[in-house]
Amino acid sequence: MAGLSSCNSASQGLDLSSNAASANAQPVQAVVQAYCPQVVMRDQNAVYRSYAKGGQDNPDKLLYQVSFNDSTRQCTANETTITINLIAQGRVVQGPAGTPGSVSLPILVEVVDGDNIIYSQKVAYPVDVPVGGTQFIFSKADVQIPNNPGGASRFTRVRLGFDNAPAAKKPRRS
Repeated sequence: MAGLSSCNSASQGLDLSSNAASANAQPVQAVVQAYCPQVVMRDQNAVYRSYAKGGQDNPDKLLYQVSFNDSTRQCTANETTITINLIAQGRVVQGPAGTPGSVSLPILVEVVDGDNIIYSQKVAYPVDVPVGGTQFIFSKADVQIPNNPGGASRFTRVRLGFDNAPAAKKPRRS
């Protein structure tokens, strides 16, 4: 109960030390302010691979491979908005054709309610990759969705993955 009550301690100025328990102390009620959508990763964009030019799907031409290992979230809410702070741990593994250096990962963050996408943003996330690979922490603290009456639906999910769509070809100049 002390862990739950600490959420409200700052706003009510309570002293939770042992000598604060007196006849005049008021019990603190825990308040659940909003549903915090679960983070999910779909199989089709859970892994990202980058290949040397002309080597698509050739294991010998793999520059690096990236995946997420774990994720979590924290939500805050007011009358109109739920703000989701998303944090994920990932790993970059260098491939046979890879070299150490900086890479930009095409991370895709979406919030869906059933089949409806209510938030979508692609983030170019830079990671310095030493020889062999590295772990990284991705953080996005500003994912905002409407706080509908009664909060987000139980079908609302945060989808985290990589934008695996092929890069758009630049128009040729004549």
